Amino acid sequence: MLHATPSAAQKRAAFRAGLNSGTLQRFPGAFSPLTAQLIERHRFDGVYISGAVLSADLGLPDIGLTTLTEVAGRSQQIARVTALPALVDADTGFGEPMNAARTVALLEDAGVAGMHLEDQVNPKRCGHLDGKDVVDRETAVRRISAAVAARRDPDFVIAARTDARAVHGMTEAIDRAKAYADAGADLLFPEAMSGAADFEKLRAAVDIPILANMTEFGKSELLDAPTLESLGVNVVIYPVTLLRLAMHAAENGLRTISAEGGQRSLLDRMQHRRDLYELLDYSSYNTFDTNIFDFRV
Repeated sequence: MLHATPSAAQKRAAFRAGLNSGTLQRFPGAFSPLTAQLIERHRFDGVYISGAVLSADLGLPDIGLTTLTEVAGRSQQIARVTALPALVDADTGFGEPMNAARTVALLEDAGVAGMHLEDQVNPKRCGHLDGKDVVDRETAVRRISAAVAARRDPDFVIAARTDARAVHGMTEAIDRAKAYADAGADLLFPEAMSGAADFEKLRAAVDIPILANMTEFGKSELLDAPTLESLGVNVVIYPVTLLRLAMHAAENGLRTISAEGGQRSLLDRMQHRRDLYELLDYSSYNTFDTNIFDFRV
């Protein structure tokens, strides 16, 4: 009620333990605090906070227009309501290495379990679009080093994302992954990998955990969880899946209301009021209110 029981430190420790468990950690993307609660109810291992989803929710394309304040604010809202660890997309760190360091501080304060920084140029773009570019390796390493130096909680996970696969090829992506691991990154996020063979090559080259991005309609083959686990992948994110499902359902619903003049035929496709109230734990709020404030003067 009001907030999740585990502390931020406990959730970070859980994320670390999951990375070291040898089992694949599944992190669906939460586009709101309510969807984070639903992810927890379905027994996933964590929630992912996508920069692309946050941009879309604000009516913006994913080209680096969101601010650190907006990302930290939404991250805090989501982390507050779930016992699961949250991993957040911090884009390029919102500026120079000093900005990346401040990003770590604010996201730690927001209560998330970790964040990832990417090596794209500023302003960035969606990792599955053509025309993106990456900064030189030295600049990218400085971003990671600044983030690692700035964290206060040693369990806060710093993930390094590289977009080099689509720009310069797999060899450069592997070389960057090694450099980012040497700079102190805890987790590697190789963006826009083409398929299983790419993950096999990366797994053979680096020792630290690897994240797979299974986003729809992009450049990557959609691999299932058993396949990813067999490849040695440690975390899989489904960043935009729930937003795509929700927006598709909303669009179809609006089309039906417009055509039929009402929503009666849509009732069997809606979450019932009682199910929403159960997810929100209305009964606990009522019990608390009655026990604390039920008195006479």
